[in-house]
Amino acid sequence: QVQVVESGGDLVQPGGSLRLSCAVSGGIFSIYDLGWYRQAPGKQRESVAAITSAGTTNYVDSVKGRFTISRDNAKNTVYLQMNSLKPEDTAVYYCNVYSVFTTKNYWGQGTQVTVSS
Repeated sequence: QVQVVESGGDLVQPGGSLRLSCAVSGGIFSIYDLGWYRQAPGKQRESVAAITSAGTTNYVDSVKGRFTISRDNAKNTVYLQMNSLKPEDTAVYYCNVYSVFTTKNYWGQGTQVTVSS
């Protein structure tokens, strides 16, 4: 069974930075496609950033140039470095793990990011 645990959420001032981490256990980490999603109050969950097993990345337009997704296959961990944070980045951030072989998705419990002065 795949388990997904996010960490790193916090309260930060506008313009600040945070790094979220997502530790994945179970299965073969290196073959998973990975992503970060977020859900703000009253809004639908949206994809923020993704990285394939080959290392290809993509981002939603609103975070391009500010957020960076990366993965460490030796540590079974995916990261989201968030810089120049804005109040509109406030949300619960979720890590997603997708297996192209089983077509199954796995989610973590989420970590709260609040950007406020």
